[in-house]
Amino acid sequence: MDFTLTAVLCLQPGGAQQGYPAGPAPGQPMPNYPAAPANTPSMPAYGGGVPSNPQTPAISVRCVHLHPWTSIKLFTSTDENAIVELLGSRTNKQRVPMVSAYKTTYGKDLAKDLKSELTGNFENLVLAMIKSPSHFDASELREAIKGAGTDEACLIEILSSRSNAEICEITRIYKAEYGKTLEDAITSDTSGHFRRLLVSLCQGNRDERETVDVAMAKQDAQKLYAAGENKVGTDESQFNAILCARSKPHLRAVFQEYQQMCGRDIEKSVCREMSGNLESGMVAVVKCIRNTPAYFAERLHNAMQGAGTKDTTLIRIMVTRSEVDMLDIRQAYVKAYGKSLYTHISGDTSGDYKKLLLKLCGGND
Repeated sequence: MDFTLTAVLCLQPGGAQQGYPAGPAPGQPMPNYPAAPANTPSMPAYGGGVPSNPQTPAISVRCVHLHPWTSIKLFTSTDENAIVELLGSRTNKQRVPMVSAYKTTYGKDLAKDLKSELTGNFENLVLAMIKSPSHFDASELREAIKGAGTDEACLIEILSSRSNAEICEITRIYKAEYGKTLEDAITSDTSGHFRRLLVSLCQGNRDERETVDVAMAKQDAQKLYAAGENKVGTDESQFNAILCARSKPHLRAVFQEYQQMCGRDIEKSVCREMSGNLESGMVAVVKCIRNTPAYFAERLHNAMQGAGTKDTTLIRIMVTRSEVDMLDIRQAYVKAYGKSLYTHISGDTSGDYKKLLLKLCGGND
């Protein structure tokens, strides 16, 4: 191999990509590049993991060609550290343009070059971070569906936590990238009421009004009670209709009314009335609607708890939530488990993979 990748920070006013400045004149020293911000809880961030300063310089990646006799091993560690600093200190909107800029400048695919240079979970994390959120979600859904088994928890996690606009963009990308609709992929890989739950969620048609009609919340609570605890058997369709169509603020009010009406938490009623994938799917929807940060804190804890780490889940949540609600997730994690998310990641992962995950986490609590 005659080249290696190194990250080069190019200072440009206002953070916009405005071309690629030439190198220094012969005999002139190289410019000093600013260090990444320190990983501290007080670091300004979207959700805690990356800086939100709109004046942060734009970035590009330079492929440095070395003489064939130059040993790549001399540069491997430095390059990986540079990748950690570069990707871990920039927002997704700053990272994604690197892909097209790299191809424009060098006529090569950045993802393919990174795959040739990196390995394991660090490779997977880096590749996830240079995709747009919707492209990454679409690829995760694809991986959850294809193959022998189905990752039902991944399907529910993504479809129950994204906005209508995000789901519509995911479905558009899924069709363009994989040649079939997300709904068709779900339909062919699942069955029964669980299939209906997923199909309902992937429509991206949930009511998103913030206002709550208390009278309607009481009516919906009564409908759920009549469909489950207050009858022989369960009317799963009624649960599906309410949990997949009503707004999240409305459903939180419904859950409170349900508790007061029958003296039982809605989550426990779902567990009593349903089983299998439908039960776990409905419970996940309820948890995500009730308290999204707590839901993701639990998902992260389960991914790292016990023998072996569910790295796919860990990577997906850390990447997708780092600029959304990571600070809230960190707080929920400490509250639920008595230790910080930062500490758990530090003890459960290693190397450059750990360093980059901790960049996304943003700090210790």
